[in-house]
Amino acid sequence: MKVSDHILERLREWGVEHVFGYPGDGINGLLAAWGRAGNRPRFIQSRHEEMSAFEAVGYAKFSGRTGVCVATSGPGAIHLLNGLYDAKLDHVPVVAIVGQTDRTALGGSYQQEVDLPALFKDVASDFCGTVTVPQQLPNVLDRAMRVATARRTATAVIVPGDVQELEYEAPEHAFKMVPSSLGLGRSVVVAADEDIERSAEILNAGERVAVLVGQGARDARPEVEQLAVLLGAGVAKALLGKDVLPDTLPYVTGAIGLLGTRPSYELMRDCDTLLVIGSSFPYSQFLPEFGKVRAVQVELEPSMAGLRYPFELNLVGDAKATLQRLIPLLHHKTDRSWRENVERQTARWWEVMERRAAVSADPINPEYVVHALDGLLPDDVILAADSGSAANWYARHLRLRGDMRGSLSGTLATMGSGVPYVIGAKFARPDRPAVALVGDGAMQMNGLAELITVAKYWTQWRDPRLVVAVLNNRDLNQVTWEMRALEGAPQFEESQRLPDVPYAAFARELGLDGARVDEPDGVESAWRQALTGDRPFVIDFRTDPAVPPIPPHATLDQIANVAGAMVHGDSDRASVVRQGLKAKVQNLLPGGKSKG
Repeated sequence: MKVSDHILERLREWGVEHVFGYPGDGINGLLAAWGRAGNRPRFIQSRHEEMSAFEAVGYAKFSGRTGVCVATSGPGAIHLLNGLYDAKLDHVPVVAIVGQTDRTALGGSYQQEVDLPALFKDVASDFCGTVTVPQQLPNVLDRAMRVATARRTATAVIVPGDVQELEYEAPEHAFKMVPSSLGLGRSVVVAADEDIERSAEILNAGERVAVLVGQGARDARPEVEQLAVLLGAGVAKALLGKDVLPDTLPYVTGAIGLLGTRPSYELMRDCDTLLVIGSSFPYSQFLPEFGKVRAVQVELEPSMAGLRYPFELNLVGDAKATLQRLIPLLHHKTDRSWRENVERQTARWWEVMERRAAVSADPINPEYVVHALDGLLPDDVILAADSGSAANWYARHLRLRGDMRGSLSGTLATMGSGVPYVIGAKFARPDRPAVALVGDGAMQMNGLAELITVAKYWTQWRDPRLVVAVLNNRDLNQVTWEMRALEGAPQFEESQRLPDVPYAAFARELGLDGARVDEPDGVESAWRQALTGDRPFVIDFRTDPAVPPIPPHATLDQIANVAGAMVHGDSDRASVVRQGLKAKVQNLLPGGKSKG
């Protein structure tokens, strides 16, 4: 047995079923071993190593298991970085196995020689190991798997090409040998009793309690619901926690932050007590004003506790186990006026969303595209949104319910992750339908090539439905609107305009299916066709770039900036428009106040 054979055997013993990768001579030994192993674990070939890493992230997010990706030395390893950073920043377990030039050439400025330990020093900061002799292998690979799983992060294993070809030798019972073992026993961390009792006192004393949940609360859905009922609380969700609670619950206010909803903004603005569960939501300006409320946090990772807000108490522990011990200490609040107000504002928000989706546009309102999908979503759908304006509509218009799952690149917010995410999801759950919402910029960046990956593998999925919806507005829309709102600058067309591409026609050329939709009347029927199809489907929605993803909490100055910036090439007229709109809106506000 060679070292390369043992790597695959060890991965199988860890229960790894899929490895996402791209070939290269730096991993020739591993590729030969895959042939000898009958493709176990399965090698899933992407079109680019970055996509391999993203697919491993999507697999990990939607399976609850550790994703594994593989790449060759030099350029292949470099290409992995963006996907691995996505895993690290979103706290997703991914292990990267990368080749390296032969040991005899290291330090000789050899072809494709890169200082890989230095390259991965940050992204795999919790563990990055290089195998230089066969006896190292079990320990290095086991630690990479164990650390990635336990700390929910990216780790890396570097194996030079000549080491892959050596005969495997197990570590001996001898000095300076490091034996290893498989597996990671599950442990549950729970906060100390006195801290839980103090947090109960804080929450019981509050009259207007707000809860913010993130992905760390996903396994605690029943407990969060029970807590919210007892406290009469409203619950907002960080984007990575969008699938923690159903949006159909009347007290769930939806997403928070730049892409959030108005009731979530008001929930944080008006509460007197805040409980954050399993979230490292970074934008503190969307949390209550400092010193205004009492706040408690439940966080599993000690290094993330206490961030973002001056919490009165930080409970370090598993969300489900901690809430199970906290709930018996909470009092049922008899005054439900706060909860009733939250529910009224949330119901009103969904009415506003319906009206916004109904606004006419040229040719199609992107909000209508996503709003129309909401009622058609299969109960077991897996959703991914790419970064850009598509993420706005995903956050605000889709009501996740039941067993639906959804995610995006939350912390890194990288473009081009949507399509590889759902590919990874289909290998994690081949029995469930998947939908990716992507802008045309992200589709041109990564999605088009990965349709080839979809075409290569889709017949192996039990449920063949994978829908890619392209919001085709020929504009890098999110940046365009940010320039207008934040800078008061018009669109810089050389950087923002995109070529029009026949996305659906390209899909059909690959043996998939697709449709181009140019008018609102065709939106719902296209969704129905795609969601009932017998193969993956690409919908090219021609959407209006002039529909702004302005947040519901935008300031009057930002709205005025947008209006002025849209008057191209005429600074005097822009100034007049900006000031005129500001004056008109100001007159509509109570007391002429310009806040909010």
